[in-house]
Amino acid sequence: MEREDQNASLRSPLIQISGQHGVTVDNHIEQNKKRVIEIREVFEEVKKQLWLAGPLMSVGLLIFSIQIISVMFVGHLGELALSGATMATSFCNVTGICLMLGMASALDTLCGQSYGAKQHHMLGIHMQRAMLVLMIVGIPLAIIWANTGSILLFLGQDPEISAEAGTYAQLLIPCLFAHGLLQCINKFLQTQNIVFPMMFSSAVTTLLHLLICWIMVFKSGLGNKGAAIACSISYWVNVLILTLYVMFSPSCAKTWTGFSKEALLNIPSFMRLAIPSAVMVCLEMWSFELMVLLSGLLPNPKLETSVLSICLNTESTLWMIAFGFGGAVSIRVSNELGAGHPWTARLAVWIVLVMAIIEGTLFGTVMLLIRNIWGYAYSNELEVVEYVAIMSPFLAASSFMDALQCVLSGTARGCGWQKIGAYINLGSYYLVGIPSAIVLAFVLHIGGKGLWLGIICALVVQVLSLLIITLRIDWEQEAKKATDRVYDSITPDNIISRN
Repeated sequence: MEREDQNASLRSPLIQISGQHGVTVDNHIEQNKKRVIEIREVFEEVKKQLWLAGPLMSVGLLIFSIQIISVMFVGHLGELALSGATMATSFCNVTGICLMLGMASALDTLCGQSYGAKQHHMLGIHMQRAMLVLMIVGIPLAIIWANTGSILLFLGQDPEISAEAGTYAQLLIPCLFAHGLLQCINKFLQTQNIVFPMMFSSAVTTLLHLLICWIMVFKSGLGNKGAAIACSISYWVNVLILTLYVMFSPSCAKTWTGFSKEALLNIPSFMRLAIPSAVMVCLEMWSFELMVLLSGLLPNPKLETSVLSICLNTESTLWMIAFGFGGAVSIRVSNELGAGHPWTARLAVWIVLVMAIIEGTLFGTVMLLIRNIWGYAYSNELEVVEYVAIMSPFLAASSFMDALQCVLSGTARGCGWQKIGAYINLGSYYLVGIPSAIVLAFVLHIGGKGLWLGIICALVVQVLSLLIITLRIDWEQEAKKATDRVYDSITPDNIISRN
């Protein structure tokens, strides 16, 4: 009798599928066409966005700070150790971390829309599938990290710094796999609007990392090697905490039903979103790193590289805040489209876009107000501080544009347009941004300001392109596409395997 009930419950989604395709979505569309904006709904949406964005900002900043803390500890060991750790961290971010983050972003679409459609068991399947793919992808990346020293030497870097960076990167290899798993779990939780456990786990891990780093660097005698090991330990602690939460929390009882063979199915459909997601993220991050490399070719390269690195570090920190809004809108859009509520998805986009404009204006204004003292946070050299003050207006402009592009990119992930986003980023950064930066810096001899102006040109093109596409969205059609995507993943083979 129990077996028959189980089979009946498994067959019930098939009835819902026909209802969703034939009646439910159409009904929602008709209802949405007749609706008008109510102040109450606007305030309710703002509250939901802030409830999501705040913790997501904290999680991003806390995870980002683990690498920063490790480098700060290494900085007390000497210039060579600091240079090696900094170069290794940058190399690992470019060759692995951003790729893992990008591929995991496919879950913004898959898990978010499945949750909105109330196909809760599919969230666990999507997460397992993403974990499997990312662990496989991590193997060749780990080989690259293991040969970091030789690669940097081949690229013409200083032999001593290359050797230090190579050793540091080898010890960061466990971070690669932990980061991949962590991103999958985070996406799994945040698409269910479960964000505070993520914030708690990240906070505990970061506080613990301070202690682990101090012990490993100064007390164990491992020096800079200890910082890399501490980084790996902390990432795995974060993964362990969240894994235990997913397995035992009642909040995940519907979405995590244990390991399943279904995760081995439909891998190509996951890759169709994961690859463009990775390209979308990597193209953007690589362009910023390329600016720092190009700054080394300018006259007075030490000054230019130092100031560009300060600007990049500041921009990365502000980006984490904007990325919180991007994550929030991605969740809201994917959830509402999956539920067949196109009007609510559209409302979410415009509300968070207004919030991003306010945030970008606020932080841009703050950067202008503190421009004469901000450089002292990184250096006591008067020349560096004055140059940072000159760069601050450009930094304020780029942080404002970044806030807008994070929200529009989050909308793209929520709708499942990662491929369009990848094309836009390719054109914005590599057909407009970097060529403009090279011309401004090396042909017109504007220096580091020219490099950053190139980034601003790329951001302007990116924002305008994404905004035009967003304005032209047929939200009713996107809701139908979301429904198709959700239920296409529930194949007869999947249901048989669950029986």
